[in-house]
Amino acid sequence: MFDNADDIHPLFEGAPKSTEFKKLRKRIVQGVREAVEHYGMVEPAAEKQKWLVCLSGGKDSYTLLAVLHELKWRGLLPVELLACNLDQGQPGFPATVLPEFLERMGVPHRIEYQDTYSIVKEKVPAGRTYCALCSRLRRGNLYRIAREEGCTAVVLGHHRDDILETFFMNLFHGGRLATMPPKLVNEEGDLFLFRPLAHVAEADCEKFAHAMKYPIIPCDLCGSQDGLQRQQVKQILDGWERNSPGRRQVMFRALMNARPSHLLDPKLFDFAGLSIGAPEEQEAVPEIPELR
Repeated sequence: MFDNADDIHPLFEGAPKSTEFKKLRKRIVQGVREAVEHYGMVEPAAEKQKWLVCLSGGKDSYTLLAVLHELKWRGLLPVELLACNLDQGQPGFPATVLPEFLERMGVPHRIEYQDTYSIVKEKVPAGRTYCALCSRLRRGNLYRIAREEGCTAVVLGHHRDDILETFFMNLFHGGRLATMPPKLVNEEGDLFLFRPLAHVAEADCEKFAHAMKYPIIPCDLCGSQDGLQRQQVKQILDGWERNSPGRRQVMFRALMNARPSHLLDPKLFDFAGLSIGAPEEQEAVPEIPELR
């Protein structure tokens, strides 16, 4: 499947021939297939499905774009894909990099300019992080573009580590057990939001994008701020991973194996309804895909 040089999407042209890279590529592709299938991102009964694939120019979004087009190229993803970059007006943003790259790769795309950078800089007080407002403005524009283009879903490049970090941010700072779901419906109820990289490690995205020599564009807004809560959580997780390799994978599997009867939320489990002499309600435990 991966060795025929004549049967390859342009996004994979020039890929390293090493065994290590082939294993990496296969691992990422299989992880995306698992997520798409496990969370029902493709609706068999739907007549037309079109995904707006959000491309920031970072390592994660390049990996997402390449793998989705690889799956579509091989007939394993029966959806129409439209890449979209939202140019948010950040000073020094190389506006020609992504259009030239997408044209060269033959990828259908839309480039949208909206100066949300100035709004964020104006509204957020000095010393506060930009991420929340920046994300809301970006998401609103992406939903609008998806509707204009007749898309059924907005597809984001959040990976396994993003999901874990969000879980711990909510645990440490939000007082709730929640994270980024791989699939949800927006508040208006007219669009899906998918995260097909949910089973893919950040380290694999980084290795893949750099090995393919994709033109990475750094974020000069939130990525330029020190002391963010997410960076603090990432450092904690990095420390745990160094001391106990594989810890991230174990924690991610835990998110896929929740037991409401062994938590404390009476809205999720009828503790008041439990009675002596009756067997405890058996919870269906979902099948957990193997993470690689």
